[in-house]
Amino acid sequence: MPGTGGVTRSTLRQQIADALRDEVLAGRLRPGRAFTVKEIADQYGVSATPVREALVDLSAQGILEADQHRGFRVPEYSVADYRDMIEARSLVTDGMFQVLASGHPAFGTPPEDPRTAAALTTVRRRGEEAQRAAAAGDLTILIGYDLRFWRELSNLFGNPYLTAFLDRLRVQSWVCAVQHLLRLPDLRGRLWAGHTELVDALARRETETARRIVAAANSHSLALLERLTGG
Repeated sequence: MPGTGGVTRSTLRQQIADALRDEVLAGRLRPGRAFTVKEIADQYGVSATPVREALVDLSAQGILEADQHRGFRVPEYSVADYRDMIEARSLVTDGMFQVLASGHPAFGTPPEDPRTAAALTTVRRRGEEAQRAAAAGDLTILIGYDLRFWRELSNLFGNPYLTAFLDRLRVQSWVCAVQHLLRLPDLRGRLWAGHTELVDALARRETETARRIVAAANSHSLALLERLTGG
């Protein structure tokens, strides 16, 4: 990792974690790929300590798995795992929509709160970028914007535990899905792209519409993976 001589260990730890996370989410580190702390330290030309810390962080996020005897490896998630992730995500988002319908101030009334309006504009912009990436079939760009979209959307509920939990689920979902989606030679038009429709429904507090949008997205993603795996 060039140019790291002047950075702190904490920064180096984050840089390594970000680099490996991107490799896994892009599908360049394949499921089952195992490696040791020393291997990664040698690859980046750094000491073992920040590498070990970065790998532990990624394990906590579900991006890697710790192997007691061999170091770390990329998880091998099955379609059954993906179904469980979808179910868990649905339980979280249904709860979000329920409290919003019950009067949770997450989205406020934009004319009364400029900060809410600005936050919704930002979330919608992430959704527009995700939709463009989906239309172009650019999986790596889509994943990045999709994760940012959901992170910023859940942030509006003001509960950092909710945001962290949902983000972890969505990251794991993409780690599972990407290995199968890369089998398709052309992803244009094959990936869900209803982000702006969802945020607009939530901004209007049309929670039942939002629930249907998310349910359709989940069904679409699961059906696509099942077709690709024969599952």
